[in-house]
Amino acid sequence: MSATILVADDDAAIRTVLNQALGRAGYEVKVTGNASTMWRWVSEGEGDLVITDVVMPDENGLDLIPRIKKIRPELRCIVMSAQNTLITAVRATERGAFEYLPKPFDLNELIAVVKRALETPKASKRKPPSAEDDMEEELPLIGRSAAMQDIYRTLARLMGTDLSVMITGESGTGKELVARALHDYGKRRNATFVALNMAAIPKDLIESELFGHEKGSFTGATNRKAGRFEQAEGGTLFLDEIGDMPPEAQTRLLRVLQEGEFTTVGGSKPIKANVRIVAATHRDLRTLIRQGLFREDLYYRLNVVPIRLPPLRERTEDIPELVNHFLSLVAEEGLPWKTIQTSALDRLKQHSWPGNVRELENVVRRLAALYSQETITLEVIQEELAELSAQSASGAGEGEADNLSSAVERHLRSYFDAHGDSFPPAGLYERVLKELERPLISMTLDATNGNQIKSSQILGLNRNTLRKKIRELNIPITKNTPNK
Repeated sequence: MSATILVADDDAAIRTVLNQALGRAGYEVKVTGNASTMWRWVSEGEGDLVITDVVMPDENGLDLIPRIKKIRPELRCIVMSAQNTLITAVRATERGAFEYLPKPFDLNELIAVVKRALETPKASKRKPPSAEDDMEEELPLIGRSAAMQDIYRTLARLMGTDLSVMITGESGTGKELVARALHDYGKRRNATFVALNMAAIPKDLIESELFGHEKGSFTGATNRKAGRFEQAEGGTLFLDEIGDMPPEAQTRLLRVLQEGEFTTVGGSKPIKANVRIVAATHRDLRTLIRQGLFREDLYYRLNVVPIRLPPLRERTEDIPELVNHFLSLVAEEGLPWKTIQTSALDRLKQHSWPGNVRELENVVRRLAALYSQETITLEVIQEELAELSAQSASGAGEGEADNLSSAVERHLRSYFDAHGDSFPPAGLYERVLKELERPLISMTLDATNGNQIKSSQILGLNRNTLRKKIRELNIPITKNTPNK
């Protein structure tokens, strides 16, 4: 016997399209424009599957789902919505929806979801994570593009789990925002969210930052210090730029993931770790694995659920909403309210945005602060983007040295900050030189295919000096075999 699908949507056109599409797929279909009729059908035992809109004239479709689940827990519900936000996806999942489909949706995808809902065996009954009815409407992520909808749906499925997540994407795409959303709307929301950027911490301090240290465990350790794992107990630990984690710390992190406990630096007593791990990187970890710089077993432990954040150039349709969001933020911060011309928005959509969402936000903030008129025009946007392009073009000269100097300064600042009022351990000068020397020599050797004569010429070093440094720094020399 054919399954009966119950459809509730206040849009007559959508009801007609769904009625025809589901009918052609071989299903019996009953359609209605309100929630009360849907509730009556379900109460009377009709239907094998429910498809409901969220916004209807008499009741919110999300509020209908818990009532349906209470009297017919086996009846699966598919939610449709034009309110294509992360919160809608999360609420649909928390209320017990089988699937969430943002409008407009592909009919073939809908039919596939319907088939899966009818054929997938019912799981053992368990209570879904509790939903907060007073959940704030401030969206942690902005955008209604197809790419963002896929991310929302993935995040909604992960909220009630403790699975490790690996977030990849270019710098400025919002990886930490995704990590925070996983925490703030997940079952660990009442505990602490702790973030650690591996690229901002000196390599010989990362283990101490992660796991803490005991008093006297190394020079300068004047007191016991709790690491990020202890600080995040019961909550979420976000490890940003995981590709920059040194090998020794990778080994210790893998042991924590395998055994669920760790020891502090200089300590011997195991400490239980009840923490969800979310990692992120803009680097290709598989390449690092092939280069011997990242552990493959750790990669598989962290990459249980991969999430790729698209660069802004792949979701330009989200730019108007992002711009209006940033304009609202700066207005809340005390700057005058601004509007932006449609033609100016169209011009922003044509830009490549190498710095992604972060770069767009900086541009909007700068315009709001420096532009005196109430409306941001196309001419203003063209001037701003022309200046950005000029800055990018000139960045390959002396700007690169400035960037390197700034990066080293930030690195050293975090090093000093990590020691509080005490001085860093002795030998800082030599340690910093080695931090810079090793990758510089290694990359030069790679560029010359291991040719030490060419490398010494590029580096301006005596050949014997280069050989000595290769031995002292334990730098491997690999030669690529040319293709024949």
